[in-house]
Amino acid sequence: MSNAVATIRQDIYDTRDSFAAVLSEPGLSFEREAGFAVQTIQANDYMVKVAMGNRQSVVNAVTNIAAIGISLNPAKKQAYLVPRDGKICLDISYIGLMDLAMATGAIRWAQAELVLANDNFALQGMDRPPLHSFNPFAKDRGDVVGVYVVVKTSDGDYLTETMSADEVNAIRDRSSAWKAYQSKGKSCPWVTDWGEMAKKTCVKRAYKYWPKTEQLEQAIHHLNTEGNEGLAPDGPQRDEGLGQRWVDQATKAETTERLAEVWQAGLADIKKARDMAAYSEFKAAVEKRGEALKQAEANTIEGEAQCES
Repeated sequence: MSNAVATIRQDIYDTRDSFAAVLSEPGLSFEREAGFAVQTIQANDYMVKVAMGNRQSVVNAVTNIAAIGISLNPAKKQAYLVPRDGKICLDISYIGLMDLAMATGAIRWAQAELVLANDNFALQGMDRPPLHSFNPFAKDRGDVVGVYVVVKTSDGDYLTETMSADEVNAIRDRSSAWKAYQSKGKSCPWVTDWGEMAKKTCVKRAYKYWPKTEQLEQAIHHLNTEGNEGLAPDGPQRDEGLGQRWVDQATKAETTERLAEVWQAGLADIKKARDMAAYSEFKAAVEKRGEALKQAEANTIEGEAQCES
C-alpha cells in the first residue's frame, strides 16, 4: 500500500502546473491543497484503491479545486474528496457553495436550516426573512418536513427558498449515489447525511435567483455533471467537443514550433471555459505529439549527419 500512496502522492504534486493554469482564487495555496488531498486519500485504504484504479480522476479532482476556488481544508468544511463510481471526485458542501457566493460579493450572508414537524415556520413575503422558532433543547422536534435557505443580497434584500422533504427526496431519487444504494446497498451521503444533502439541494435550487457569479456557476455545474447529484444545471452547457478540437490540432502539428502555438491558443480557450476534462485530454495529446516530433527531428539530424559523413 505504501508504494500506491507514493504513486498517488506524486500524481497529486505533478498537477502543480495544471493547478496554476486554472486557478480562480489567488488565495488558494497549491502546497496546502495538495497536502490535504494526500492526507485524505492515504487515510482510507478504499480511496487508495479507487485512486490507483483511476489516477486521472485524482488529477481532475485536484485541478477542479483550483478552477472552482474551493478548499479541502477540513476546518472550513467547504469540499471533500470522495470515491464515487470508480473514481475520486471533488464534492462541494452546501457551506462551500454559500462561501463561494459570499466571497464574490453576490450575497452578504446565507443560512440553510432544516424544519421539523414541531417547529414554527412562516414565510413573511418576498423581501423579508422567514420566521423559524423552535426549542433547541427539545427531545423530540418531530420528523424533518422541509428545508430552507435565506440570503441577504448586497442591496439588502432577503431571498428565501424552501423545499419540502418530498421535493428533496425526488431530487435524491435521481442521483447516481442513491441509485447505487438501492441496487447494491452501497452507502452514500443521502443515507449517512441526509440533512446536509437536503441543505445543499436547496442551496443549488436557490442560487438561480441570486446575483450570478462565475465561480458559483462553475461549482453548481460540477456537482450536477461530475457529481451526478440529479439537479439539472441552468445556463451554458459544457462544450463536449472542446477538448477533442484542440487534441486534433495538436495531433496535426508538424513542427514543435507549431505545437507550441497550438498549446498556447488551446490553453487560453480551455482556461476560459474552465473545463478540466478538456484540459487533461489536450495536455496529454500535446505531450504525446511533442515526444513524437522531438524523436522525428532527432532522427532527421542523425540521418543528415550520416549522409555528410
